[in-house]
Amino acid sequence: MRIASAGHAVFAATMIALGIAGLIHGDFTPIWQGVPKDFPARPELAYLCAFVGLATGLGLLWRRTAATAARVLFVCLLLWLLLFKLRFITAQPMVEGSYQSCGENAVIVAGAWILYAWFASGKDRRQFDFAIGERGVRMARALYGLAVIAFGLSHFVYLGLTAPLVPGWLPAHTFWAYFTGCTYLIAGAAVIVNVHARLAAALSAVQMGLFTLLVWAPIVAAGHANAGQMAEFVVSWTLTAGAWVVADSWHGKTDLIAHRR
Repeated sequence: MRIASAGHAVFAATMIALGIAGLIHGDFTPIWQGVPKDFPARPELAYLCAFVGLATGLGLLWRRTAATAARVLFVCLLLWLLLFKLRFITAQPMVEGSYQSCGENAVIVAGAWILYAWFASGKDRRQFDFAIGERGVRMARALYGLAVIAFGLSHFVYLGLTAPLVPGWLPAHTFWAYFTGCTYLIAGAAVIVNVHARLAAALSAVQMGLFTLLVWAPIVAAGHANAGQMAEFVVSWTLTAGAWVVADSWHGKTDLIAHRR
């Protein structure tokens, strides 16, 4: 097995779980949403996405297949973002939710991109050097920063939806909604401009993880989560896994890049 970091292991396991869930239910899991209802061969595409998640998740865990798995997953997720998510922004550029939706996929793309940059083979480096290695890692971090800014803006635009999600045992729900929105905005900007970026990425990943554990996990554990709440839990978990990989990209992985040259 080839485990580059804890985030890498969690990200791979998450892809495996999503793939299995997609194959069992025969439908798109939350990270593959956005396909129009009348899209040709929609059921077949759902199974294909599930298979991609399962196969690449498994492939990421093995030395001989890590580079190929990372490449395939990155390309598929990036195409999904461009083909099925960006259309929301082009259709409703003044609706913040469009950017929030794209941001969710962008975090996962950034995670897969960093893994691809780490594990890329010599052939990849000769053909796609502009998008991998240290340069690719920096581009992935910038994409992540933009996504985190979109999350922060959502806390302000959709305050009426965000504040009620704050756990009941915490006082001043509106304050926490504003506070977490500000921290996302600051973290995203810090990652993009590379000022205390490592700390910003780590703290934003922790914030996503806390949101998963404190907001959605109790609802799911109580056994009365509806389909929408279950989807939010899955998305939040997957975002945490992707953010974890991004945060790990500051922890001495240049040895992996150098090894592949």
